[in-house]
Amino acid sequence: MNHWVMDYETLINMFGAVFQHYKTEETKQFVVHRLRNDIVELVKFLNHNKDNKEWHISYNGLNFDAQITQFILDNQEELVNEDPMHIAHKIYNFAQSVIEKTSNSEFPPYAPHQLSIGQIDVFKLNHWDNPAKRSSLKWIQYSMDWYNIQEMPIHHSTFINTMAQIDEVMEYCVNDVESCKQIMLLSKSQINLRKNLTEQYDINLYSASEPRIAKELFLHFLTQKTGIKKYELKQLRTLRDKIKVKDIILPYIKFNRPEFNLILDEFNSIELDPNNTKDSFKYSMVHKGVKTDFGLGGVHGARSSGVYEAKDGMIIMSSDVTSFYPNLAIRNGWSPAHLPKKEFCDQYEWFFDERVKIPKKDPNNYVYKIILNSTYGLSNDENSFLYDPEFTMRITINGQLSLAMLYEMLSIGIPGSIPLMQNTDGLEMMIPAGMKDKYLEICKEWEQMTKLQLEHGEYSKIVLGDVNNYIAVNKEKEVKKEDFDKLKSEFPHYIYRQDGDTFFYSATKCKGRFEFSELALHKNKSFIIIPKAVYHYFVFGTLPEMYLAENRNIFEYCAGIKAKGDWEFIEDCITKGLLKHRKLQHIVRYYISLNGCKITKRNKVDGRNFQVEAGAWKQTVFNIAEKKAWGEYRINEDYYLQNIYKMIESIQKTKKTNQLTMF
Repeated sequence: MNHWVMDYETLINMFGAVFQHYKTEETKQFVVHRLRNDIVELVKFLNHNKDNKEWHISYNGLNFDAQITQFILDNQEELVNEDPMHIAHKIYNFAQSVIEKTSNSEFPPYAPHQLSIGQIDVFKLNHWDNPAKRSSLKWIQYSMDWYNIQEMPIHHSTFINTMAQIDEVMEYCVNDVESCKQIMLLSKSQINLRKNLTEQYDINLYSASEPRIAKELFLHFLTQKTGIKKYELKQLRTLRDKIKVKDIILPYIKFNRPEFNLILDEFNSIELDPNNTKDSFKYSMVHKGVKTDFGLGGVHGARSSGVYEAKDGMIIMSSDVTSFYPNLAIRNGWSPAHLPKKEFCDQYEWFFDERVKIPKKDPNNYVYKIILNSTYGLSNDENSFLYDPEFTMRITINGQLSLAMLYEMLSIGIPGSIPLMQNTDGLEMMIPAGMKDKYLEICKEWEQMTKLQLEHGEYSKIVLGDVNNYIAVNKEKEVKKEDFDKLKSEFPHYIYRQDGDTFFYSATKCKGRFEFSELALHKNKSFIIIPKAVYHYFVFGTLPEMYLAENRNIFEYCAGIKAKGDWEFIEDCITKGLLKHRKLQHIVRYYISLNGCKITKRNKVDGRNFQVEAGAWKQTVFNIAEKKAWGEYRINEDYYLQNIYKMIESIQKTKKTNQLTMF
C-alpha cells in the first residue's frame, strides 16, 4: 500500500507540493508557476491517491494541507484549464482564507468526513494544538535534533520570478516533509494504536489526541450502556454558579494535629465560583519543618534541598495511590450530575477493572489508562460532555485532604520519621528501617478507610531540589541475565551491577530541571548536557569536567529559543572591527562559543530588548547543523561548567573550590 508524507507551500504566484512515500525515499514534487506547470500531473496524482485509498500524512494537515487538497479536487476541472499564475493565486487566496479562519478560532471549510483522502495529522495526534503543548514544526525539528530547522526563506507574498527561487522553496518543502516523516516514525506505535481503535470501534481516531480518544470511547461505551444517542450526550453539561466546598468533603476526612485541622477549616469555609477558580484558593502549612501547599489542584510539599540517602539505619519509603483521581470517583460513586449515575460509575469502574487484568505492554492497557486519566480533566472542560466543575473539585479537594491524612498518620505514627515530599498522588518519607512493618500497617489502615490502594517502593537516594525538581534512585533489585541486558539497552542511564552470576539494577527517576531522558518533543531541551552532567555527578560520582570531556554530542550543548508576537531576535557580530546586525528567524538553535556573536530579543513595537545570554557569553547560531571536528565548534565549556556546578551547589549548598566533594 502507498501512503504519502506531504507538505504544501502557497505563495502569491507559485504553488509547491512535495510527497514522499511513507516507507521509501520515493519523492514526488509538483510546481504550479509560469516557469513550470505541473497542475495536470498533480491532479492526476491526487485522484490516484483518492481512488486507491492512499493516505496523506502531514503536520497540521487537517487544518491546512488537506483543505487545499480538497479545494484542488473540488475545482480540478476548472483549475487544469487555467493559466498557472491564476491557479497559484486561487490556491493562495484559498489558503489565506483557511489561515484566517484558524486565527479566528473558526472551523476550516472542510470537516474531516468531507475530505476525499484519508489523513494522519501528527500535529493533532501528539496534541501539539493544545495551548500547553503548542509547537510548530520548526520547534519539533529543534527538539528532535533535526539537521536543518531554517524557516521559509521567501515570504509568501513575494512574487517568484526565477527557477532558482522555485528550487529554494521546493528544497525548503522537502526538508519539512522529511522531518514530518521522522515525526511519523517516532509516532509509529501511537499511529498503530489509533488504527486499531478506529477499526475496532468504527470511529475515525487516526489523528486523535489522547483526550479525544478518551472522550470518544467513553461516549461510545456510555451510549451503549444508557441507550442515549451520541448526539444527545454530546450536548449535555452541568453549569454551576457556585460550589460550597464543605458540602463535598468526604465524611472520613479527619485530623488530629492543629496544623492539619486548620487546612480542613480553610477548605470548609470556601464557596467557589467555578467559572473563575484560577488562584482563588491557596493555603500553606508547616509540619516537621516541611512547608506544604494546598490549592484547588494538587498538594505539593518538600523538605529543603539536599541529598537524602537511605543509610545509618534509615530507609526511604515511597507510596503512591493507584490511579488516584479515577479511583476517588469510582470508590465514592461520583459522576457528572447530568449523566446517569449508576451507568457512569459502572462504566468508569469497568475501565479500571479491565486495565488491571491486562499486561502493561498490551495497547489496550494504555487505552484504558488514557480514558481513566483524561476523564477527570475533561470534567473541567466546557467543550466536553463530561463537564461538571463540582465533579472536578470533589476529586482534587478530597484527594489533597486524603493524602494529608496519610501524611499525618505516618508522620505521627512512626517515631523518628522525616517527611521528604508530598506531591498530588503520593509521598516520600524517611523512616527507621525497623519501622517498615509499622509504616505498611498504617498505610493498610488508610486504605481500608479510603477504599483506595497504595503502591510502595523504596529509594536508596533522593537528590532534592524541590517538589517538582529531583532525582530519585530506587533501591537495588536482582534481575535475570536476559532482563539485565534488555534494561541496559533500553535504559543506559540506570545503575547496573554484576556480582558473579547475579545481576542487579537500580532504576532512576528525574523530574523537572533534572530531566533529560525521553523528553516529550514539545518540551524545551535546551543545554541538556547540563542536567545529564548533574545526574552523572550525583548518581555515578562523575566530575562535570570528566563528563563533558567524554560527551561530544553538539546537539546536547545547544539551546532553542522562540520569538512570539511583537518580538524578534537580532544577532550582533563584530567583523573586522565593524558591528553588523542580522535579523534571525522566530526559532533559533544556538550554543555558547568562544568566538560567536550576541543574540538579543527585541520588541518591534516599544523597542525593549534584552540579551538571550546575559554578560560576556557569546552564541553561535546553529540552525543548520554542521559536522565538524569537536575543536572547530569552539565550545565555551566554562559556561556549561558554571551552570552545572550552580545546580550542584544549589543541592549541596557548598561552593566549588578545585572540585566538589562527593556527597
